[in-house]
Amino acid sequence: MSKMNKRVYGVLGISSVMANWNADFSGFPKTTTKGQFFGSDKALKFPMKKMWEEAGEKVLNIKSFTVSKPDKNGAVFLVPRTLKERYEYIFGVEDMKKDKDIKVILKNLFSAIDVKNFGSTFAEADANISITGAVQIGQGFNLYNGSETQEQNILSPFKDPKAAEKNKEGKDAKNSTLGTKIVSDEAHYFYPFVINPKVYDNFEQLGVTEGYTEEDYQKFKEAALKGTTSFATNSKVGCENEFGLFIETEPTLYLPNMDKYVAFTKGVEKNTIQVKAKELLHDVKDRVLSVEIYYNSHTTEIVSDIEGVKYFDIFTGKEIAKQ
Repeated sequence: MSKMNKRVYGVLGISSVMANWNADFSGFPKTTTKGQFFGSDKALKFPMKKMWEEAGEKVLNIKSFTVSKPDKNGAVFLVPRTLKERYEYIFGVEDMKKDKDIKVILKNLFSAIDVKNFGSTFAEADANISITGAVQIGQGFNLYNGSETQEQNILSPFKDPKAAEKNKEGKDAKNSTLGTKIVSDEAHYFYPFVINPKVYDNFEQLGVTEGYTEEDYQKFKEAALKGTTSFATNSKVGCENEFGLFIETEPTLYLPNMDKYVAFTKGVEKNTIQVKAKELLHDVKDRVLSVEIYYNSHTTEIVSDIEGVKYFDIFTGKEIAKQ
């Protein structure tokens, strides 16, 4: 595995149709104080981690469950694992408190694909470790200004067992309970990201990792382009990957967040995503190694002014010949 010797700048686009991509604690889509929908980096990373986990990769920072020990009444509960328990579970460690070699812990952490990409804060037992990830993802803002929130009433198949307590007459409910599902009718989130493989240089010198490799990058790229589409829950079933911009550069070239150079326009038959970065890249084009754009050609048109860009189908990965 060869260490990656380049930086990567880009944008990842997520479409959300009659779905709730990233809810706040009230259940409504997250918004800024000015009312613009946005999604956190955690919302984007979660389906990527689920995709990796389903592929058999070691994923540390994801919720998993275990069965509790019986309480004094003999009751057993399903409870989330602690970080220590998750570490011991995926790495086959009986008790990490017995492991006094910090290098062994670091090697284990770097073998987890989510840690290798996104980093981790690990403060367990005598280990207090902070790893800044090679991949940094910003907040994803909705660039479609016609988004609206929809509330749907849902009828439960069961009655509320506490209805009698709420009823003034103390009678059982004659109807089943109502729930609410909150979605946005349509939203299009665009996340900037950057990959800097040099952040692991110090850990390489310690001999606990081979650094961020081309293989790590390809695994990130696949999950970044397919993770959301592959992840289907009740609130996320209308969410899909719709766009990916990858600009590979020399390792010492520094660019701003690329989402500022992307615009979205709602169309009748197809939507349009514009990428206007020609002026930004013109003076450094000899230091740009490649530019790739992935998109859903069935729903989206791409208008780009970047020279030498290659286009690919976001689902199949096959190159698209543009006129």
